[in-house]
Order: sequence, then C-alpha cells, then structure tokens
Amino acid sequence: MKKIITTNKAPQPIGPYNQAVLKGDTLYTSGQIALDPITGELVIGSIEEETKQVMENMKEVLTAAGMTFENVVKTSIFISDMHNFSKINEVYGQYFDNQTAPARETVEVANLPKFVNVEISMIAIK
Repeated sequence: MKKIITTNKAPQPIGPYNQAVLKGDTLYTSGQIALDPITGELVIGSIEEETKQVMENMKEVLTAAGMTFENVVKTSIFISDMHNFSKINEVYGQYFDNQTAPARETVEVANLPKFVNVEISMIAIK
C-alpha cells in the first residue's frame, strides 16, 4: 500500500498529484519549483536563490517522510537554460556529500511550470 506524504512546510500541489508517495521503503517525490510555501509566490531572483528554494522545499518533503538528503538515491533536474548548470550545481552540491551523492540526470527543457528556471524531483530509500 502506498502512503501519501504531505507537509505545509512545502508548496501545496496545484493539481491532481501529491508532494510525495511512499511505497514500502521508497519515496518518490514530485518535482519542486521555487515556490515560497508560506506566500505561494515564486522566489524570483538569481538562479542560486531559485535553486536554494527548490532544495529547501525538497528538504521539507523529505523530512515529512522521516528522511534526509542522505536517503536520496536519484535526482532529476530540469533546467530551462544549460548555461545555468554550474550555478545550479553549486547550490545543489551544498546539500549532498560528494562521496555519497545520489545518481542524477540534468536535462534542459523548453519550459517548466510557471516558467521557472529549475525543477528537481528525487527518489529516496529508508
């Protein structure tokens, strides 16, 4: 049986999906964008600020499931401009230890929800 994971400390879903689903010991998160969970407004500024908000949102979803970034085994990063990759990677890297960092893919896409610059989803295992 799957368990729906939700927290008010991360942006609420705006469609027919959940913040995360726990199946057994595996957590599948929905993509997070740079929405402020309190105001519901986009964090618009530098790509570093946007990425930090995404990662903080993801941290809250992981916490709601009783996990941390140490539990993450796979991430998917979608970006609107590959020229921002190094700046996104710098912020993203602050949340992981290089020796135990998860597998990852980074894909440039034409558009993302609300036309943000970065969206990140994760898979974690207890």
